[in-house]
Parts: sequence; structure tokens; C-alpha cells
Amino acid sequence: MKTHNNFKNLAEIPIKYEWSFADKTIKHTAYITHGVYTYPAKFIPQLAAKIISEYSKENDIVIDPFMGSGTTVVEAMVNNRIGIGTDINEIAVLLAKVKSTPINCELLESEYSNLISGLQYKLNTCFTKELAIAKKHINLPDRVDYWFKPHIKDKLIIILHNILKVKNTDIKDFFLIIFAQILKSCSIWLQKSVKPTRDLTKKEIDPLAKFEWQAKKVLKKFNDFNSIISHQTNIEKYRTVQNSDARDLPCGARKATLIVTSPPYVTSYEYADLHQLPSLWFGFLEELAVFRKKFIGSSSRERNKIKLKSKIAENIVAELGSNKKSREVENYFADMLESFIEMKRVLKKGGKAAIVIGNTKLKGVEILNAEVFKEQFENIGFKTHDIIHREIPSKMLPSTRDSKNGKFTKTTNDKKSLVYPTEYILIMEKK
Repeated sequence: MKTHNNFKNLAEIPIKYEWSFADKTIKHTAYITHGVYTYPAKFIPQLAAKIISEYSKENDIVIDPFMGSGTTVVEAMVNNRIGIGTDINEIAVLLAKVKSTPINCELLESEYSNLISGLQYKLNTCFTKELAIAKKHINLPDRVDYWFKPHIKDKLIIILHNILKVKNTDIKDFFLIIFAQILKSCSIWLQKSVKPTRDLTKKEIDPLAKFEWQAKKVLKKFNDFNSIISHQTNIEKYRTVQNSDARDLPCGARKATLIVTSPPYVTSYEYADLHQLPSLWFGFLEELAVFRKKFIGSSSRERNKIKLKSKIAENIVAELGSNKKSREVENYFADMLESFIEMKRVLKKGGKAAIVIGNTKLKGVEILNAEVFKEQFENIGFKTHDIIHREIPSKMLPSTRDSKNGKFTKTTNDKKSLVYPTEYILIMEKK
């Protein structure tokens, strides 16, 4: 297998257009449960499925240490593998659990009808009484008021309180994800912005009407999902999703055949901004600064210095100089190295780690993530099996970064740099 060591820069590797899936529409990429919730920067299920089918067999263990919305876990199940996923973000774990849990659709629709009829009565007939009851159980941080008008917030409080009273955990979690999905629309967050920007003139949307619309949209998707994995009656045998660090995977040593993951990029704490609304409502976020500390590469989190096992990484850190951004990048590469070492622990000999990653630029410095990761893997006992260069799909993130501060930005001009023009799939094999 060609190792691509002859290329000085991975950008010289020819693009494999069959890995771009340019012919796939939202209808294809949001099939079964993949369209339940709008999640930033996720890869499409067809990409995960292709990697899984090419580098593993039925009943193999497939792991995603940065599972995000759970795409890899669901596709592992669909392709008769055992899916394991972890994520540090509680919203991601809740979403992945919902997407990968079969639910009796008759029971789900019955519970939905009961919930909606009850909410219609409570919101229209005895609103004041129900709000007083709900507020005794729902305690929200002050920042919620920054994003929601008072009367909209009150309606949402009643809806959430009634969702939390649903006894069936799987169905309750389903309703919670529907609730999470409508929050941006019901807030004054600028609708088309991925940055936390307020729009004080934004048109108001009735929370219950939006909840009903969203629920009806995805209810039928679970019928399709159930029919595909109907033989997987013991869900815990086929799927594990866990709220934990990628450096502590819930898998025994040398048990997994394949890792399929798209790790966060440098300054991944920016993703925290995109999850702050449901995190606020579900009690996962008190202070945004504290929430950001959990994410890969945060300069706010203390960590022990380690050798990065990559000359490229060391050169990038040195070129950035001595500042906060340099510490973020150094922490990022150190965190990622530790996650690669954990991948090595769980993979069988000959097992593959498929890492979907792109390069970017920060403060005018090329951040060669793919080259660094390749070097780190090779220095801890892997060999390069293949490198696939692909055009990226449209991701729910801005495509440019400000050259001065390195932050994501929406517009493009001469002072901005393209963040993700193409990306790579590193196929690393454990020796």
C-alpha cells in the first residue's frame, strides 16, 4: 500500500473525488435518524459507512472517541458492527444515544399525542398555574435571559417541565432532543449565524408549534431506523455511548478493529458556543468559560507538558511564538497525542485508525494537523496504510478564519484565510 511518504506536503496527494460524495443531497445525508438534530461540523454518514465497510467486518468493534452526533455509532450498527462512542459534550452524548436507540414507534406516537394534548391545555387554559409549578422544578442560569424573551422563556419552561415528567427514559430523551433543536429558532440568536450573535428584531416563533413541527418531521425517521436494526434486540450489546474523555475509552485492550473519527480542530472550544443554548437549559452549563475548559486544546485548562512526538508540531508552536494561541495549539497537539495513545491501547494488531482531519491557518501560521497527526501516529507504533485526500462537504461552520485572531468568521476577504478547502482521511495501522 502506498504510504505517501514521497510527498513533502499532503496537499500534493491527488484528490479522490469518489470520497467527496458530491451527489448526495440532504435527503441522503439525513436519512434514518441522522437528521434529528442540527449538529456542527459533522461528517456525512456515507463517509463513515464507506470507511467502516472497507476496513472492518461484521461484528467487529468500531469506535469513535470524538463521536459528536453519533454518526459513526449509528453507521456501525446499520452495518452490523458494534459501535462505541465517547464525547466530552453532554449534548452530543444525549443526541448520540437518541439517534442510536430503537424506540417502539406506536408507543412513541402515543406518548407524543399525550404530551402535546397536555401542553395545549396547560399553555392555553391554565398558563399561570402551570408556570408556577414548573418554575419550582426548573432552575435556569441568568444567561438564559440574554437569549430568550420572557414570555417565550416561560412557555419553554412549561414544555421542558412536562417533558421531564415522561417516565420512559428513551422517549423522554427523544423529546429533549426535539426541545434542544427548537431553542435557536425560539431565541433571539441570529438564525443564520453560527456565531453567538443576537437579533433583537427576530420574528417570534411559538415554542409549542415549533416543537410539534419538529417532532412530526423526525418521528417517521425512527420507523426507518427500527426496520434496519430490528435484529439488534439487545441494544447495549451493539452500542455504547458515554460522556467521557477520548483518552479513556470504554473498551478493553486490543479489542477494537477500527477507529473512525473526525477530531475537533484547534480552538475547538468555539464549538462550545454552538451548544450553549441546550446546555443552559439542561443544566450542563453555568459559566461559558468553565464549559470551554473541557474541550480539546483549551488554554484555560492546566495540563502537564509532554513531548509532542512531532517535529512539525514543535515547529508550528515555535512559529506562533509565546502567547495564548501558541499554548492552545501546543495543548491541542498534546491532547490529541494522548488520545492516539489510547486508540493504540484498544486496537488489535493490524487494526486501523481512520482520522478525518483538515489543515488550517492561525495568525498567519499553517496548522498542518494532518501532517502532525501522521507523524505522531508513526512515532507511537503505527504505520501509514493510506491517506485519502478529499474535497470536504458543506459543514455547519464558517469556512474562513480571521488571520489576526484565528477565530472563525463568516465573510471572506483578503485578510481572511480558508479553513477547510479539502481534508484528509489518515488510515493508520497499528503495527
